[in-house]
Amino acid sequence: EWEYACRAGSETTYSFGNDASLQQSYAVFMAVQTETCGRKLPNGWGLFDMHGNVCEWCQDWRASYGSSKVVRDPIGPATGIFSRVLRGGSWGIGTGIALRSSYRFYDTPARRGGNFGFRVVVEVGGVGP
Repeated sequence: EWEYACRAGSETTYSFGNDASLQQSYAVFMAVQTETCGRKLPNGWGLFDMHGNVCEWCQDWRASYGSSKVVRDPIGPATGIFSRVLRGGSWGIGTGIALRSSYRFYDTPARRGGNFGFRVVVEVGGVGP
């Protein structure tokens, strides 16, 4: 779900294409701290900070995608004991691989840090406030 939202219908390295020189316009990285959300350009669906700012915790436990080159909506294992998935890169990383739409990072759920966060979402048609 995170990658689907990040890509916003794109099939490129980043939601904004393959040109890494555009990262400055879309992502907070190589910074000294997080920035207020929305200071960079949004992706094609209007979502801000999908690349950079904070690595976003996802529900998925760490697991391999397998040998297939194209994976659609991998759900990951139902349980795990060590690592959960983080996506998007953060303010404290450099350019490159960690800012890609497909990059997955892992850490223990007990880990806390100023470069980790999460995105509150509501299912379309779901119950809201």
